[in-house]
Parts: sequence; structure tokens; C-alpha cells
Amino acid sequence: MARYNIATIEGDGIGPEVAQSTITVLKEALGSDTLHFEMLDGGADHYQKSGEVLPEDTFTACRDMHAILHGAAGMPGITYPDGTEVGNDLHLRLRFRLDLYANMRPIKLLKGVRSPLRDHDGGSIDYVIVRENTEGLYASRGGGIVMRDEVATDTLVMTRKGIERVARFSYELARQRNGALRDGKPRVTICDKANILRSYAYFRAVCNEVGVNYPDVETDYAYADAMTVHQIKRPDFYDVIVTENMFGDIISDLGAATVGGMGVSPSAELGDNHGLFQGAHGSAPDIAGQDLASPVATLLSACLMLNWLSTCHNDPQLAQAAGRIEAAVNTVLEKGEVVPTDLGGTARCSAFTKAVCEAMV
Repeated sequence: MARYNIATIEGDGIGPEVAQSTITVLKEALGSDTLHFEMLDGGADHYQKSGEVLPEDTFTACRDMHAILHGAAGMPGITYPDGTEVGNDLHLRLRFRLDLYANMRPIKLLKGVRSPLRDHDGGSIDYVIVRENTEGLYASRGGGIVMRDEVATDTLVMTRKGIERVARFSYELARQRNGALRDGKPRVTICDKANILRSYAYFRAVCNEVGVNYPDVETDYAYADAMTVHQIKRPDFYDVIVTENMFGDIISDLGAATVGGMGVSPSAELGDNHGLFQGAHGSAPDIAGQDLASPVATLLSACLMLNWLSTCHNDPQLAQAAGRIEAAVNTVLEKGEVVPTDLGGTARCSAFTKAVCEAMV
């Protein structure tokens, strides 16, 4: 039986709780021998103690192991001299140093979760946002200029290589899915501001060049401002949405709100050789250490990790385990007896973890 080494950074706030919950469920699904979790330092608290948000030995382990599982990072008041948050820098450094260029954010309404959209019940929203993860406006992080305390500039960066590979990832993903819920058509929606800025017109043009090679996948377009309306009015039309880094950050949070919030929103940051998996939520320091955190987002991120590892290593047992975990999460939420606090229930993290383990078949 194959064995996989998982670089595990619990991080800050609720990070240790949701990470430990996920490890418990993964061991229940696969036994104790398939996955080995190497616990590593990193995050805002570690920075405050050591001056390092991502120690070099942690980075080396993340680079050399099969996958990275992360809890959460960031703490209020722990910032760099320029005012930017330390915690976010943990996964940003991993993102850029490991070239994790595709940030995959599934937007899926689980059974038993109430959407704020009145016409949508469990299973009626299911699309994926693919956010270009290493370029765009966020490529300027740490490189912006503030002149004489009067003028500040950051530069939006797009390259042909960066756009081509995230577009190709998105079209390939659309081929693997079952199409949009509304009509069953595999579809890639290019989200941009091509009507205003040349950089986004270039993004669209290069995506179109890639799309020509996928005649079986429909290509659609939406301006970023209009997309925020479409995600509310017709979420079932979408299958895969590909967009620039900052726009992806914004619309993926909006999408999460339509399916229950950040606490149920998983993410996978993927490159050609590495993958980082974490819930899309923050570290929620106000509830840290109280057993109140919801582990749902991290559990679902672990499912993405198992599916990715299954594909990379041609190991179907991992995909089967991912399916069992996701089904168990749905079962527990649909029964409505053990519901996390962020979804209106009273269940503690430990209780939800136990319920998921018991629901697995």
C-alpha cells in the first residue's frame, strides 16, 4: 500500500482545531498508515516568536512532500512595518515559491445548508472558480511604491505563459466535470474587465486562443462587475469561471456567501508538481481554542487533496476515500442534528468531527 507524506501547518487561531479534525477524519477514512502528517511551524504566531513566518525547513518539507495541508494563518495586530498582514504571507510565499498558479475554489451548495438565495436548495449550486494565483494585481505584493506619503502605486502583471496555463487548467477541468447545472453544458466563463483595461483584454484574448483547442467546451464571457450580479441571479448557469488574481479573490468570497459562508468553502492551490489545501476562511481568533470552529471547509479541502493525489499517483483508493468523506459531511448536515455554529447550529468542532467519522461507510 502506498504511503503519502503530508506537510501539515496548523497555523494560527482555529487552524490547529480544524487541522486536527481533518487529520482524524482522514485517518478514519484511510487508516493510520496511508497518510503520514509531518507537523511543521509557520504562521503569524510563529513569526512573533521567531521572526519567521515560513521557516526554511518548513518550506523544504512542503517542497519535498506529496501535498500540503494548512489550517489557517493570521492574527490581528501582527503585521509587517508596511502594515500588511504577516499571516497571509505564509501561503503567499508558498504560492510563489512553489509556483501554485491555479487556485481552485469550488462553490457548491451542500445538502442541509441553507443558502441566502431563496430559490436555491442543497445541490442547486455547483460551479468552480479558477483564480490565476501568481500574477495579476497581487504580483505587486511587497513591490508597490509609496512616494513622499502622497502617491501609491501597484502594478498589475499578466504574462502569456501565466494566462495560457490557467486557461488550459480551466478547460481541462470543465472536461472532467458534468457541465453546468442549468443545461448540462461544459462551459468556461472568462471573467475580466476587457472593456476597460488592456491587460484584461489581453487576458481574454489569450484565454480565447487556448479555448480554440477545446471545441467540446463552450466559452462564455462576463465582466467582473456583472459577474457579482450573475452569481446571485443565475448561479446554476456556471460551470468553470477563470479570472485574474484579485477578481478571483473577490468573486470567490461572494460565491462562498451564496452557499453558506467561508466556513464551508474549500480551496486548492495547484501547480504542476505541488498542491496546497486549506479552507478559504481566516483564523477566527475570537473563537480559537473553544472547540467552536467549523471544520467543514478544511475537510472538503482535504477531499480535494485526496482527489488530486489520486490523479497524480494513479491511486483510486484516495479518490474513494474523498467520496466517502464528502458524502459523510453531506449526510451529517442534511440530518440537521449536528450542525456547526456558523451554519446556525450548536455543534462543537469535536462533535461534528465525531459525527462525520460515524457517518462514513
